[in-house]
Amino acid sequence: MGEFFGGTAGQPAAFMTARVPSFTDFLAGYAPDLLPLGFRGRDLPAGDGAANEVIKNLPHATTIVAAVCERGVVMAGDRRATSGNMISKRDAEKVYRSDEFSAVAIAGVFAIGLEFVRLFQVELEHYEKMEGRALSLEGKANRLAKMVRDNLGPAMQGLAVVPLFTGYDEDTGVGRIFSYDVAGGPYEEHRYFSIGSGSIFAKGSLKKLYRDDMSVPDTVLACVQALYDAADDDSATGGPDLTRKLFPIIATITDDGFRRLPDSEAAEVAEQVVAGRMQSPDGPSAPLRTAS
Repeated sequence: MGEFFGGTAGQPAAFMTARVPSFTDFLAGYAPDLLPLGFRGRDLPAGDGAANEVIKNLPHATTIVAAVCERGVVMAGDRRATSGNMISKRDAEKVYRSDEFSAVAIAGVFAIGLEFVRLFQVELEHYEKMEGRALSLEGKANRLAKMVRDNLGPAMQGLAVVPLFTGYDEDTGVGRIFSYDVAGGPYEEHRYFSIGSGSIFAKGSLKKLYRDDMSVPDTVLACVQALYDAADDDSATGGPDLTRKLFPIIATITDDGFRRLPDSEAAEVAEQVVAGRMQSPDGPSAPLRTAS
């Protein structure tokens, strides 16, 4: 007990050492058992056929889209989580505020993704408290990359999660998008991007609808159209559910900060998209331009 406590009002010695700006680094040294299983070298149980079957049927989050707009960036996610070929959750939330000027969304094993989000939120808050200032947007993206890299072991056993990170860059006054692979590689994406099982269809939709310097409302509409197109061709992506009143989670990150659209606003956009599809099932098309 004497070795653990520094003798100052019963405070653990770890709290009395030089400040550590990374909460993950601090926790790894003070209480590594509180880190997610497999994170930072925490041993995972050996897998066998039965264990692999369990992992395969864990709930997975699916499609996320993001697009840069005139004052920042918009991020939206569908609500469906699947376990194998079954719908395990119809109202999953995959888009989260990470701090005042950034957001993170998840695709992959849902439970691991939620732990990532919570740890990343605390990581950014801890850094700001220790240093008296927020990380730069690139610094936040790199911190998240390190967390993904630390999860490589579990990812190789099937517990993979891939985030999408967006934010408003206060230094340059623009919205930015960062994607990742399971090894933690951060890649800056330009204009728009999508992750998850329906991403190929969502990106195809955005490719025809997106244009530079779109307003925030137009970008929101384009993102919901892209999610609808993804749901139209990917069974793991859920479209707007008007009966259950379940609509995409939509967030804007601009010079005004992070804002999640309330359900009433998300419903208006979703209902507009669904009404349009009643007249044109394939959705809006981009006009062809002929050379002059």
